[in-house]
Amino acid sequence: MKNQYLFGFAQVHEEFRIPELISIAELHNIALQIPKDADVSRPFMVLELESEYDALALARRCILIKWVCDFYGRGRTYEEVYQETRANVSKWEKYIENTSFRFIVTAYNHKIPQSRQTTIVESFSFMDLKGKIEMKNPDITLMCFEEYVDKHGTTRERHEGDGKFKEVFFGRLIAEGSARQLVKIFDVKKRTYFGNTSMEAEISLLMANQTLAAPGKLLYDPFLGTGSLAYTTAHFGAWVYGSDIDGRQMRGKQDMVPGVLRSAEQYGVSYRILDLFTFDVTQNPWRCGGLFDAIITDPPYGVRAGAKRLGRKKPLKKPQTTNERSIAQRPDDQPYIPPTKPYELSELATDLILLARYMLKPHGRLVFFLPTVTDEYEEVDVQTMLCEGMEVIANSLQDFGSWGRRLITIRKTTSQEYSRPNFAHGGHEQIDNYSGSGHIPAHKDFREKYFKGFRKDDTAEDASS
Repeated sequence: MKNQYLFGFAQVHEEFRIPELISIAELHNIALQIPKDADVSRPFMVLELESEYDALALARRCILIKWVCDFYGRGRTYEEVYQETRANVSKWEKYIENTSFRFIVTAYNHKIPQSRQTTIVESFSFMDLKGKIEMKNPDITLMCFEEYVDKHGTTRERHEGDGKFKEVFFGRLIAEGSARQLVKIFDVKKRTYFGNTSMEAEISLLMANQTLAAPGKLLYDPFLGTGSLAYTTAHFGAWVYGSDIDGRQMRGKQDMVPGVLRSAEQYGVSYRILDLFTFDVTQNPWRCGGLFDAIITDPPYGVRAGAKRLGRKKPLKKPQTTNERSIAQRPDDQPYIPPTKPYELSELATDLILLARYMLKPHGRLVFFLPTVTDEYEEVDVQTMLCEGMEVIANSLQDFGSWGRRLITIRKTTSQEYSRPNFAHGGHEQIDNYSGSGHIPAHKDFREKYFKGFRKDDTAEDASS
């Protein structure tokens, strides 16, 4: 029989909440039941779990959980709360005789006057708790939460509307969400090495949870950059490989110890960073598929840095022979730096999924961000990128207004072995779900759209030309 538990969430990244819960439940083999009418815009949610141990496991790993309580009651009025609490007497009757306790009465979007807090506490006298009231180190903490409608941006008195709450929740505190502390620990501003494209800590941790990172797992980031995703996944116990077309992003300015490894040492996970490579992901050295439990990455999409791949923007008028390239003189004996060309986002995303199908173990996950134009996005945009053996299991939006980025989680559903992808023509010789259909995904040519301010007239002119 499942029990009900009351969860309190941080009111940030609301669309990420349920995917994170489902992922961590899968990681810990937890039977989790989420209400069909769950409203992620509200900070409270009652979930069904088999045991308190499962609730603790979620609170210790989910980044968005602030606390979890054994659920006693809820209602639009306190009378409804009292009625449900009496009905759940089997949950709290063991604390009646000799258990020290304290009450916490608080509200969301409101400040309850101290006098009414006292009145609320006294109204639960029907529980007949005989233990000592202990404010510092009680055996149990009983919590009462009032939820009010958001009135931010309006001018009002401090306690205006007191008592006109939307709903009340009551329960016994089990634990506070310890994983949220990691947001401060991995704060980019406190990091030894970071860059202007470093992923913020909270998002890095949420992405790590989507990969099911855990001890014994092997992960890969093909666009490692300054390593933000490597630190969080390694913190959860995974072993990590990373690569980037530009080794300077990983090395930093100090040549003795690469910048990524310096930051990894700061977090105590440098031994979990197995190796770093410099190569173009479309001309990668991987010769064996089915290696990784997950691939996690934030591909460069052009807002702060555009994606590149090896090749020339314009072909040479006269192709060079191998001998001519080898004897070409370079000033100051500088090493040869191969030319690069832009890597269009829709091609990159398609190629990334093909690479993941080849490199992932069965049931492995690909987790990455995909920027989209808000007014142009359709659900089919993500489906057009998929290939046989891959399915989308989560799609969460981080909204920036005219554009947003979607955290996409794709799972490999097949155990069939596939040949190594050939990216010579951008991957479109292998998968091309949207050409000819008349539908252009909102992430295609995103960089150009971004710097044009997402003006539809310019986009239409480019499409017609």
